[in-house]
Amino acid sequence: MRRQSLEAAVDRVKAKVWTKQTAVSRVDAGRLSLLLHPSLKSSEGASPIATGLGVAPGAASGLVTFTAEDAARLRARGKHCILVVTETGPADIEGMKAATGILTARGGMTSHAGVIARITGKPCVAGVRTLTVDLAEMSCRIGDREFHAGDRLTIDGSDGCVYAGMLALAQPHIGGAMGTVLGWSDASRKAAVRTNVETVESAKTALSFGAEGIGLARSEHMFFSPERMLALRRMILSEDEEDRSRAIGGLVDFQTGDYSALFSTMAGMPVNVRLFDPPLHEFLPRGEEEIDDTAASLGLAVRALRLRLERLAEINPMLGHRGVRLAITYPEILQMQMQAVLAGARAASETQSEPVLVEVMVPFVSTATEVAFVRERVDAMVANSGLLRSDRVQFSFGTMIELPRACLRAGDIAQMVDFFSFGTNDLTQTTFGISRDDAPTFLAAYQRKGIYDSDPFVSVDEKGVGELIAMAIERGRAANPRLKIGICGENAGDPASLRFFAGLGVDYVSCSPYRVPVARLTLAQSRG
Repeated sequence: MRRQSLEAAVDRVKAKVWTKQTAVSRVDAGRLSLLLHPSLKSSEGASPIATGLGVAPGAASGLVTFTAEDAARLRARGKHCILVVTETGPADIEGMKAATGILTARGGMTSHAGVIARITGKPCVAGVRTLTVDLAEMSCRIGDREFHAGDRLTIDGSDGCVYAGMLALAQPHIGGAMGTVLGWSDASRKAAVRTNVETVESAKTALSFGAEGIGLARSEHMFFSPERMLALRRMILSEDEEDRSRAIGGLVDFQTGDYSALFSTMAGMPVNVRLFDPPLHEFLPRGEEEIDDTAASLGLAVRALRLRLERLAEINPMLGHRGVRLAITYPEILQMQMQAVLAGARAASETQSEPVLVEVMVPFVSTATEVAFVRERVDAMVANSGLLRSDRVQFSFGTMIELPRACLRAGDIAQMVDFFSFGTNDLTQTTFGISRDDAPTFLAAYQRKGIYDSDPFVSVDEKGVGELIAMAIERGRAANPRLKIGICGENAGDPASLRFFAGLGVDYVSCSPYRVPVARLTLAQSRG
């Protein structure tokens, strides 16, 4: 899509050749996000040295770097860099923010790298099977080419191409025509468009694109700075409830400020906080050097730390001790999060005229009894806070529906909650029995051979996952007519999926900040 096509659409409306609705319907929503990112001026004469999955749009050029620390140092010196890694994890967040673009050997659309890249607006190419990284030598091999730290690469996160050297980029220019067309689209859609963010910076970006609230604030993402990561590890590695309670004190202070700032930034719009979800092992040290550093920081013997890490290890962690299971087995974690959310809401309510709209969401549930267990404790903490005695803070409680059993028992669960939010990433993973991180190794072959029409992690599988969602909405609303319905997985930023969700009568969708304009336009075209 070219910017001129938007301007032409606006001119036709001014000339009364088109109606506003006609102009909205003629814009290609799938290509709208390309106007928000840098792009290659031309790839003519340059052949890609590798291709992967374009999981976050835009193009980027820079110096090859292999660690988060080096990326931060280069950014401080005003240098652009491409973070090249096998795969990213929580410890890489700061490096991903510092990098101009991200290149990974593993992962797909819903992998850690793809999700964080879309939130921060960074181009990302993932799943490059010919990429191998040698951290010991600070080098990588892409196909038959070898690159060292400081060499130059260009990536295109729109089509997944990787180029040697620095290719010229065209910077985005967002004129008034886009804002005009999106304004027209807002007048003809019913569903709200929220965003998936947990930092003030990302929230402001989403607001500038027209977001109407936060539909997913991943609470664990607030612990990715080194200081906070150490505090979180201290809590996870505590030997008993008393140790965990002591470790939790500092974590409450960290998150209280975060939530207060987030609530204030959204200025009366709803903020949906997802309780801690990932398996605890994701936040623990892995390499030899990191284990040694963590042991020293926590005052533990290295051998003692290794024994604790072994006890926490899981064979299949994505189906293991995560989500609601953490809140039930470690109630101190639930208490810590709720204390921080409520303290943040109180602080924000004292400094703004708008009410603070807090939504708390428990993830990865499969039974109504799990939801009832958590809600009873959450309601008690909210009642004891005294925040509901005035209309300064409004509170609601809901759950993510991301397991097939939760869809089947949606009627039972709906009686326990105020809203459902469908997490399509995990629901797709658990319905198909496909690891979303490993899927790129065979999904391309499946699509090429006609086994799958499309990647179900990109566009919702209407006949399977979609049917489960439709059934859960029907059963949920039958049991609780006031039930609010949201979609917060990555499918919520895909035009084909959005058209399907619009037909289900959802109340809102929530997507990465740079996909908000796409959702606004697509829902208007679908009259959803």
